[in-house]
Amino acid sequence: MFGHPKGLFILFMTEMWERFSFYTMRAILVLYLTGVIFVNYSADPQIIRNHALEIYGIYLLLVYISGLAGGYFADKVLGSRKAIFVGGLVMGTGLFVMASPELIYYGLGLIITGNGFFKPNISTIVSGLYSQDDKRRDGAFTIFYMGINIGAFIAIFSAGYAEGIAKTNPWGWNIGFIIAGIGMIISLIIFYIGQKHLGSAGFPPSRQITEKTKIEGRDWSDIALWAVGMIVVVVAVVFAWSAFLGSIWDMVPGIIKLAGGIGLIIAALGGFVVTNRDNTREEWERIISIVILSLFVIFFWAGFEQAGGTMNLFAYEQTDRHILGWEMPATWFQGVNPLFIVLLAPLFSMLWNRLDRSRFPISTPAKMGIGMIVLGIGFVVMYFGQGVADEFGKAGMGWLVAVYLLHTIGELCLSPIGLSMVTKLSPVRRVSLMMGVWFACTAIADYLSGRLEAIVHHFGISLWATLIATSVGAGIILIMLTPMLKKWMHGKA
Repeated sequence: MFGHPKGLFILFMTEMWERFSFYTMRAILVLYLTGVIFVNYSADPQIIRNHALEIYGIYLLLVYISGLAGGYFADKVLGSRKAIFVGGLVMGTGLFVMASPELIYYGLGLIITGNGFFKPNISTIVSGLYSQDDKRRDGAFTIFYMGINIGAFIAIFSAGYAEGIAKTNPWGWNIGFIIAGIGMIISLIIFYIGQKHLGSAGFPPSRQITEKTKIEGRDWSDIALWAVGMIVVVVAVVFAWSAFLGSIWDMVPGIIKLAGGIGLIIAALGGFVVTNRDNTREEWERIISIVILSLFVIFFWAGFEQAGGTMNLFAYEQTDRHILGWEMPATWFQGVNPLFIVLLAPLFSMLWNRLDRSRFPISTPAKMGIGMIVLGIGFVVMYFGQGVADEFGKAGMGWLVAVYLLHTIGELCLSPIGLSMVTKLSPVRRVSLMMGVWFACTAIADYLSGRLEAIVHHFGISLWATLIATSVGAGIILIMLTPMLKKWMHGKA
């Protein structure tokens, strides 16, 4: 289909519905926290806002860092295909649990855990449909990325429906979570039906290509055992945290928390080196390239994920959303980015294919650096839009639309290219784990996205000016490092 295996479009539809469920939940989470969960938390609206954004940041941090565990168990035990079923079942359970305000943290815990098994492994299966030197791979990930964003775009209608009901009845937010859970079920059904088009992609190396290439028999008992076990563990951990661990954690000084976090990172790096001693020098250089690029990506996502937090609240509180007397739901702005992705992704796919075959191809690090600079330009527009809102009370919708257009261009220069880069540079036996590293750095960025407003507010610094400096600065430095990174990539990116 369109020069690609049919399996790509099965994965396209699977990811589309999973992202529909994820982005429905993401669009309403901060509004739900500020309007329902923490409404009586404090008399100061800024404290409520900061607390909700912190929860949002912690949630995104854990969502993406859980990909390390999901990638590890897929590589060592389950295989990517069974990991996707496990993750989807756990995520679906969490979304339905979110419909009860009293169980919100149990629901978040289940979504976090399930996403860690689902997200990195479906990207791994995309790569499994192509050989290592297949030049269609970047284009395939751009097409796959369209599936993600079609799902994100149609999610605005379910989120907007929930927001509309919530204006008169807070239960409207809970309806949004139920709709998201239904989307997750549809995703799993599509993946199950379309397995025959995936060949042997997604099974562990021990599974021979001559065997039947679909989940059956004992596979289902493994999936059920893992899913139930993970649900039990999450419930136990959240209960323990709510009962006594959370209060102990609050008593720990911030400097000790920071030292502990650094210690865990050092220990994780040491463990990674010890467990990967069989890598060759070339493989190590490619792995180091992935890690360096992943670290730079932190600057990108810390800015980009303002969309679901501070920019979402800007749309809700400081944007004039009236069109001929009708007020557009604020959550609909969450669909501007995926709409631009769907419109522009085919053009970028053709652009990369043409440039990669030309005499002057742009390497992966350079593309990603350009994406960061464009993101920073978007925050220049946001800086002036904030000024208009501060002066007149509200800003026009055109400011946010322009920002999202620039951020979308930056994203297309970085995200699908980065996913493709990880699968090309990773040793075959480590690809899911390295995808987990990529998402772990995204996790750090997402946590910063939730905390950044409170941090800069404390120092009296403009959030948008800070993001301009970090995005553009990181992009320029990455472009300067491109010759060295190209050498370590050994011609694979």
